[in-house]
Amino acid sequence: MNPVSYGVSLPSPGDGLDPVAFAVGAEHHGLDFVSVSDHPAIGDPTHEPWTLLSWIAASTSRIRVATKVLGVPFRWPAMIAKMAETLDRLSDGRLILGLGGGYDDREMHSLGVGTRTPGEKVDGLEETIRILRGLWSEAEFSFQGRRYEIDRAQMQPKPTHPIPIWLGTYGPRALALTGRLADGWVPSLGFLDPVDIPPMRARIVDAARQAGRAPEQITFVCNLAIQLDGARPAEPSIVSGSTAQILERLTEIRELGFTSMNFNLSGGSRSEQLQRLAEEILPSLRA
Repeated sequence: MNPVSYGVSLPSPGDGLDPVAFAVGAEHHGLDFVSVSDHPAIGDPTHEPWTLLSWIAASTSRIRVATKVLGVPFRWPAMIAKMAETLDRLSDGRLILGLGGGYDDREMHSLGVGTRTPGEKVDGLEETIRILRGLWSEAEFSFQGRRYEIDRAQMQPKPTHPIPIWLGTYGPRALALTGRLADGWVPSLGFLDPVDIPPMRARIVDAARQAGRAPEQITFVCNLAIQLDGARPAEPSIVSGSTAQILERLTEIRELGFTSMNFNLSGGSRSEQLQRLAEEILPSLRA
């Protein structure tokens, strides 16, 4: 059984906060990981994940660093393997590698990486995982897929431990892929109807069992927006209200089958909300 973990999304450049200082604060307050999304060209200010997480890992000692999630089409899989191994090694094993097939087609097209059908995105995601694990484990690795190929690559050094791979997936094929190959599932609550979550989770569990895997080894992480400053949010998908109301809502979400959560703090002072999250919410969740 994977341990329950709680993380927090890092502020964007538009928030006017130092993300490294925010991550140091998250570590101080007992969060288990910090995460950053991967949108290099959506018009809003964003950070590049590898660069930011490297700075954060160098400034912290315990907290894990996660991509939530890395758009596979933006980077060649073999280089993702090399970059991930290097960051994980230099951070003393603190990387969580979140991957996705590429969410925003307009963004991908604007950067010249083309657009892909949903099926092509799932194919590319599966091939990427197989390439990563092959390069991380075999002295010489070759692979021939529909989208990618590797020819007798000798990539050293190898990871000293398995690097966890979490997938942000939604469709039936992608969910089955998550159950067959991934270590975690990290969907965003804002993209889901809560009634759909149990059958989606069941598809992952069934695929894991059919592949001979133990489903309890998969971490089920809910990525959600939370507002603790008392103001009413404009978005109904944002968890908000009094401390008791927030805890009740989070308990409902956990009962849908999630074992961990990643919080995106919304509204008000992020630093104050981080402190309130650590002092008013997490102790009850961990208990």
